[in-house]
Amino acid sequence: MKIISILLVLLSSFLSLKHGWDTFQPANAEQTKMMTDLGIGETVKPFLGVFSIIVGLMILFPKTFFISNLLNAITILWIMALSLRAGITRTALIEIPFLALPLLLIWLTYPFKH
Repeated sequence: MKIISILLVLLSSFLSLKHGWDTFQPANAEQTKMMTDLGIGETVKPFLGVFSIIVGLMILFPKTFFISNLLNAITILWIMALSLRAGITRTALIEIPFLALPLLLIWLTYPFKH
């Protein structure tokens, strides 16, 4: 169980760091359209990127493990809500497993703690 928890922590951290890094890369037309459809402007993207990178790093530390997973879940839920408001049900459904990941990690607790 501990090995699964460690792998999930590393996966969650990697995904957060990757999403954060990707916001600073040039966006293609599809990404730009999706962000516009969700109501997220170009001025907000750098803040989301920094936020995502910080959350990805916070997951690795025991004192910030819970809050980082909570912030991750809230962010994913926010994206799902924006998607549903914009009528993009497919995106909201795709986010369900990503919402389950931080909730599962909260349940499993921090794996590197004695």
